Amino acid sequence: MVTVAACQLALSDLDPDANLDAIADRLRGLPDDTRVAVFPEYALTGFVADSRIETAALNRESDRLERLDALAGEHDTAILAGFVEDASDAYHNTTVYVTPEGDRTYYRKRHLWADEADVLAPGDERVVVDSPLGRTGLVTCYDLNFVAESAAFTDDRVDALFVVGAWPAPYAQNWKLLLRARALDGVRWVVGAGRTGRRDVPGARVTDYAGQSRVIRPDGSVQAALNRREDDLVADIDPGDLDAHREFIPVL
Repeated sequence: MVTVAACQLALSDLDPDANLDAIADRLRGLPDDTRVAVFPEYALTGFVADSRIETAALNRESDRLERLDALAGEHDTAILAGFVEDASDAYHNTTVYVTPEGDRTYYRKRHLWADEADVLAPGDERVVVDSPLGRTGLVTCYDLNFVAESAAFTDDRVDALFVVGAWPAPYAQNWKLLLRARALDGVRWVVGAGRTGRRDVPGARVTDYAGQSRVIRPDGSVQAALNRREDDLVADIDPGDLDAHREFIPVL
């Protein structure tokens, strides 16, 4: 069995240190055998669609990311967490996958949602990592809506998708449906970690977030789920189940 966790957080927008403290606290509360912990979109920095995001954005040499490396090593757990990346020539909605050995892989969100495009630049590459669940595609929130992204990962025969999200609460049903659809598309595991709580920053649109973190089985059924509370969704996954599902649903 592989134990995974989707850690559902209410973030502190524009406060990376507070968010890192919250991540560290959540990691301490996970079972010792947790192999992967998935945190929400923008888990390190939060987000506002104006110049204030520049004060919270992190470059890849940031000591905040070094702290994330240390946490992965301390808990012997791979960590996936999102942040606003300062790439010197542009800002990106970036997710970093950190192994317990301190190796990092970055994914820049390819499909920006609404006012993200006012301050961020889209990425241009799909990213696959070797995770405890096998070959795993990294997906950020609105990317779920694009069937071409799912098809590309299917062509690449990935075994799982890790999804970081900050889905608005009024559209929670869309998030839940798309997680299940993207699992069934390629007959693969999907682990989705959603932001919860409220963004209430002066001068920015107030937004309530859906939460609704999920672990989805390769047949599209829900193995484990949260509603909107701040909590850790911990699930045991048998990687051997994948072969049985793919034999029954031979889309590959």
